[in-house]
Amino acid sequence: MGLTVVLAACGSSDPDAGTNGVGKLSAPKIEKKARAAAESANSVKLSGTVVSKGQTYRLNVRLKRDGAMGKVSVNGGSTFWLLRVGKELYLKADARFWARQEKGGKQPSKSDVQAAGKLDDKYVKVPSGDPAYKQLSGFADMQVLLDGLLALSGKRDSGERGEVGGVSTVRVQGADGSGGIVDVSLDGTPYPLRIERAGGAGTLELDDWNKEFDVQAPAKQQVVDYGRKIVANKG
Repeated sequence: MGLTVVLAACGSSDPDAGTNGVGKLSAPKIEKKARAAAESANSVKLSGTVVSKGQTYRLNVRLKRDGAMGKVSVNGGSTFWLLRVGKELYLKADARFWARQEKGGKQPSKSDVQAAGKLDDKYVKVPSGDPAYKQLSGFADMQVLLDGLLALSGKRDSGERGEVGGVSTVRVQGADGSGGIVDVSLDGTPYPLRIERAGGAGTLELDDWNKEFDVQAPAKQQVVDYGRKIVANKG
């Protein structure tokens, strides 16, 4: 019995026992493995916050190579749903959201909300030439979004172990953390599971890697024309 205990203790001394082994690699190599895993994936669920140009966006979206669907909140206020099917991008929100667009982000009146009633809970197709298209499609394009989120800066280092959603992870960071942090899975494929963006620009969790989901264009009767440029970056 004593010998069994000693052997068990020796076996548990290796923190990488039973893992995918990336914890033994250098920080740049772990980062490279995580990027490769993300780039080869077909889909992912992403939730958390992104701070950009003075705006705070809370995301809860599912992304795949040819589509996306999910909810976005701006500055803790306006909330809208995004749907991307191929290159077609749709936005769905309540009448109050659209009334705020009319008012340039200011609080709308009751009559403003009533006037925007035709858009309530309908899908608005965002024209590719609308300035909002580029901004909004960035939240619904898996490759573009991951490329930006996984960017670290400064000297890379690693070694700190942790856990995200019950999965053991190894941390890679740039410039002692100020250049961004990525927690990489030690279980199975080394997917990035948590990201802290440089400069306090948001924190996100990534899960459901390669979990299939379906996206379809809304029925024609559910699509309406906004009739002017969409201003989606107002809180």
